[in-house]
Amino acid sequence: MGSQDKLVLYTNHFCPWAHRAHIALAELGIPYEEVIIDLSVPRTPEYLQINPRGLVPSLSFNGEIITESAIVAQFLADQYPSHLVPPSNAPGGALRRARISFFVDAYISKVNSVLFGLYGAKTEEDQKAVGDKAVAALVKEVEPLLVDASPFFGGSDKLTLAEVLTGSFVLRLKALTAANVYPKAIWTAIEEQAPKFAKWAEAVTAHPSVTSIWDEKSNIERTIERLAKLRANA
Repeated sequence: MGSQDKLVLYTNHFCPWAHRAHIALAELGIPYEEVIIDLSVPRTPEYLQINPRGLVPSLSFNGEIITESAIVAQFLADQYPSHLVPPSNAPGGALRRARISFFVDAYISKVNSVLFGLYGAKTEEDQKAVGDKAVAALVKEVEPLLVDASPFFGGSDKLTLAEVLTGSFVLRLKALTAANVYPKAIWTAIEEQAPKFAKWAEAVTAHPSVTSIWDEKSNIERTIERLAKLRANA
């Protein structure tokens, strides 16, 4: 374990799921080779041999292939012990890991999944309904879990696996609402109704490990194009 390991990350910088692996690698300071996979065209036979699902990220670790973003990030955190997450057999480690997992599940399954509804919401009324539902879920499910954030999850002064697995999505939510690609009212409501989340999000989205591959302008432009196509077909 260490600098002798050979890591190759198959990724795309516009994919929030792949972005999770970049945050983990940046925070851990692990050297790796990067291979960009073009998601706008069918996957090559060569990449489908690496990952038959054709998704990113995929991580080659000394020749062993690991896929699915949460699994890749968890593997990195376990392989290279750090401040991201304690070992399960450390004092309080299992409980800490469980709380991180619950937080990530709450954000991804209860909030982020609702926000995907914006891609099919054609009218302002429909978009408002999606935004209201997402904010309500955030207030109920996520806000209480950040009561001790300082500034990061569970009182940590450094990123944790909670931020690794949610940061790329929070970064996009904040940027897209600021640009009014998603309704600006969503972030306004978050600041008013979920101040702990808003404060935590400010710290997360300013962190260099989270922003290391972030190209805000290009991400906004691509999201506008994607929204237009999906809403036209909805």
